This record gives sequence, C-alpha cells and structure tokens, in this order.
Amino acid sequence: MLLGAVLLWALNITVTKYMFEHGWLPLAYATIRYFAAIAIFWVYTWWREGSFRIARADWKYVGIAAAAIFVNQVCFVYSLEFAKASTVSLLFGSCPMFIGLFSILFRQADVQRAFWIGAGVTFVGVAFIAAGAGGGLVSGWKGDLLAIALAVTWAGYTIAIAPLMRRYSPFRISALVLVCGWVPLALVSIPQLAAQSFAGFGTLMWVTFAYAVIGPLFLTNILWFTAIDRVGPSRASLFANLQPFFGLMFALILLGEHLNTWEVIGGVAIFGAIALERLRRRPMEPIGD
Repeated sequence: MLLGAVLLWALNITVTKYMFEHGWLPLAYATIRYFAAIAIFWVYTWWREGSFRIARADWKYVGIAAAAIFVNQVCFVYSLEFAKASTVSLLFGSCPMFIGLFSILFRQADVQRAFWIGAGVTFVGVAFIAAGAGGGLVSGWKGDLLAIALAVTWAGYTIAIAPLMRRYSPFRISALVLVCGWVPLALVSIPQLAAQSFAGFGTLMWVTFAYAVIGPLFLTNILWFTAIDRVGPSRASLFANLQPFFGLMFALILLGEHLNTWEVIGGVAIFGAIALERLRRRPMEPIGD
C-alpha cells in the first residue's frame, strides 16, 4: 500500500505535465480537478463517518491548512507550466528538509546535527538543479522557484494538519480542507475557466484526468493512512522519500525528458542528504502537544 501510494503520487507529476502540453490551462485544471475530488471525499466521508463535525477551536488549523493547499496547488500547476516534470520531481525531494525546518520553527521536535548536515547538502543540491535547469540560474528561475515553493507549501500543509490528525480521520480533514482551499482557487481561476476549451480532448486526456482525480487525490489517502496504521509513520516516511525518484523516472521514460550534468549532481545531493539524515537521526522527541 505504501509503494502504491508513492507510485500514484509520483506519476501524477508526469500526467499533469502531459495534460498541460495537450490543452489544459493550469488553473482551470486545478479547479475542476479539486472540485471532482471534493465531491468524492464528501460522499466517501459521509458514508464512512456520517459527520464532518470538528471542534470550533480546530477551525484555525483547517484555515491554515486550506491556505497552504491553495498556494500549493497554484505552485504545483505553474511549476509544471514553466519547468520540466523531472526538475519539479527533483526539487520536490527537498520537502522532508522543509518539514524538519518547520517542525523546529514551531517547536515540534528537537534539533539534531544530522538534520542540519542533511539540510545543508539538500540546499546545495537545489542550487545545482536551479543552475542546470534551462542552462542557467536565470533562464529557468520561474519553474525552479515555484517547484521549491511547492515543497515549502506542502511542508507547511503537513505541519498544519498534524494537530487535526490526532483527533480526526484523514478523510474528514481532507473533505474540509479541500473545500476551504478550493474556494480561493476557483475565484482566481475564473478567467481560465472561461477560456478553457475541451473540443480537442480525446479519450486519453479524460482517462488521465480521471486518474489525476481518483489516484493521487483520493485513493492514495486510503492506501497511505491504512498502511501507516499498520506499520507506523517511521517506516512510511522511508517510502515517501522514494517519491521524487519515481517521479523522475516517470518523466524520463514517459515524456522523454533529459537531465543535464548539474541536475544529476543536484539530484544525487538531495537523495544523499535524505539518506544521510535518515540513517544518522535519533528518534525525535516531540515538544509539547
């Protein structure tokens, strides 16, 4: 289940890039996709739990998570609009380090030397990838910055929902956070929704869109959190670190993309940093609630 969830997430980057190259407008795609996912989550959550109720004090976490997911989706679609799927996959590999930085910032975990070493190597890798994307630091800056922001906002979302995860199911959280994040997304997408044409879309386009809704948004939640309940979060996190690697492989094989020397060095640095931090870390002691 863990491997299946990681593969579904990783393939989504390549699938989304393909759809942008064949007629989808970025914000129109994001808005329609999330609307479909929200409908599925609400039906499933009501069938499973019969309620969407959460405590009034927890709505602030829902609001923060919704803001993070809104910005995250804008960064996601436009990073793939301006950058290669392989580059986005590599830069998303920095996400574990940003999660660690946010955990330290909000005093959810103690600082360890292995983390700082890994973070330093990660950011060196990010710099190499940015230098290599498009042949220079300037020519590929839009896609690179948006891909880094994608990792940062996903890390922020992960930290924001942590208190909610201790009290509610991931399905109830997803149902509420997605709809709250969808509202501003729909508002900023109005011009593209009006301009979006579906005339040239064939069967393959709609099949890939259905995958993008059901696979990485809905089915992964069931697989991922069921698996975490059985094997624990520590083992699950090891599989999560494979997502950028599989995302890179899908982009290279299915889209025919290529990496230059700087991107290869940067990718090796990021994966090496994750491995170093995981192998040398001690169990992190939580601070407070």
